[in-house]
Amino acid sequence: MPAKAKHRRSKQHPIARKLAFAGTGGAALALPLISTTTAGAAVTQPATVASATTLAPAAAPAVEKAAAPLTYSVIGGDTLSKIAVQHSVNGGWQALYDANKSTIGGNPSLIQPGLKLSLGTAAKAAAARAKTISTEPAAPTYANNLDGWIRESLDVMAKHGIPGSYNGIHRNVMRESSGNPLAINNWDSNAAAGIPSKGLLQVIDPTFRAYHVPGTPMDSYDPVANITAACNYAAARYGSIDNVNGAY
Repeated sequence: MPAKAKHRRSKQHPIARKLAFAGTGGAALALPLISTTTAGAAVTQPATVASATTLAPAAAPAVEKAAAPLTYSVIGGDTLSKIAVQHSVNGGWQALYDANKSTIGGNPSLIQPGLKLSLGTAAKAAAARAKTISTEPAAPTYANNLDGWIRESLDVMAKHGIPGSYNGIHRNVMRESSGNPLAINNWDSNAAAGIPSKGLLQVIDPTFRAYHVPGTPMDSYDPVANITAACNYAAARYGSIDNVNGAY
């Protein structure tokens, strides 16, 4: 515990001591004290600037994204493929060409320096269209033989609700024509009447025309058209080609 009536003398700041000797009045002390305060403020200022600098990188990506160009000026040596890769165009050069076809013209390989190409929403929309097209299921392909003709006919029949099975069709084809789409009967009563039976399932022309199925050729020798029309006729008369086991 300190002794009573003793007072510690406050330690005088070095700057204040120097000023006490140099100055002769209160006014002389005032100016350096103001300068010291100002100096203290100057020391704290960089901290504020540093804080602003620290925040700047977080905002930079948004600014950069907003400023991304939506158009591109073609320069010498450019190709649509090169531009599409450099600017990450969805859908590649095809989408870029679709979006700028009116500017480029009919030849995507010929782009003149100075052309302004859209890299924005138009290119993205074209890419979306291309994606939609590319994701559509591919049309089935069929072999150009009896197996392929029967399978294609079955697909057409399914679309029109015509009953019949592969085995039922194949069995009747082999009996009627042995699988020859150009087979023709020139000796029975139909032939004598001038309407010979034709094709894989030996259909006469009046029956073929009456039971022809849209989407197939109007040709009784066409294998798919012949099978489909015959199955349509058999469905109307016998319930299905599967129920046919002889001349019909």
